[in-house]
Amino acid sequence: MTLGKSIYRLIGLDGRPHKVLDAPYESIEAAINAANNWSDGQGLQSSLSDRAIGVEVMTTNGSWRTVRYPNKIVHKV
Repeated sequence: MTLGKSIYRLIGLDGRPHKVLDAPYESIEAAINAANNWSDGQGLQSSLSDRAIGVEVMTTNGSWRTVRYPNKIVHKV
């Protein structure tokens, strides 16, 4: 069995795909970077609950598994 590349997505507090950032990402880093960029821009006008973002990865059977629970994205200083 060969393993393909993992696909990630961003989720909100309700565990559903994030209403703005619902897109496939090729890495967890790409997903987190997209969340940080949105949070620093358009997301500044959004509620705190909309800025609480988690990350899921698609499993080999096509379901999603949470790898980072929704929280406010923490920026590095």
